[in-house]
Amino acid sequence: MTDTITKTVQIAVPIAKVWDALTDHTKFGAWFQVALDQPFIVGKPSTGHMTYPGFEHFPWASRTVAIEPMEYFAFEWPATGGDEDAIRNGVPEWTLVEFRLQPADGGTRLTVTESGFDKVPEPRRTNVMRSNDGGWAEQMQNIRRYVEG
Repeated sequence: MTDTITKTVQIAVPIAKVWDALTDHTKFGAWFQVALDQPFIVGKPSTGHMTYPGFEHFPWASRTVAIEPMEYFAFEWPATGGDEDAIRNGVPEWTLVEFRLQPADGGTRLTVTESGFDKVPEPRRTNVMRSNDGGWAEQMQNIRRYVEG
């Protein structure tokens, strides 16, 4: 599918530990490199700012869509792809980020899917998808290292 990014990682810890790192806003911030102002609550916004070196001036904005304990966590966020102008001026398009957890080989299989890029006009769509594809590859390794730590 051309409007979706999917990444999967095998993590050698129980689902409960991965779930905690995903849904506790402080722990999420530690591995994702973002300082969040409040916990994730379905239907509520989440705000904060990036702590990734060089990107500290980037704001974080999302809306929590679903929290199904130990299985599924989802939020929507602006489709900026790290583009300075898009971040500064805002964008009308938001994508859906979904995390799914499954038991696998004595640990956890974590899959993240980001979808909805078809709403983003070109040429920004290609840039956002490229940026987010690389970002998710890095973030899946970040959460794996964080929880296996």
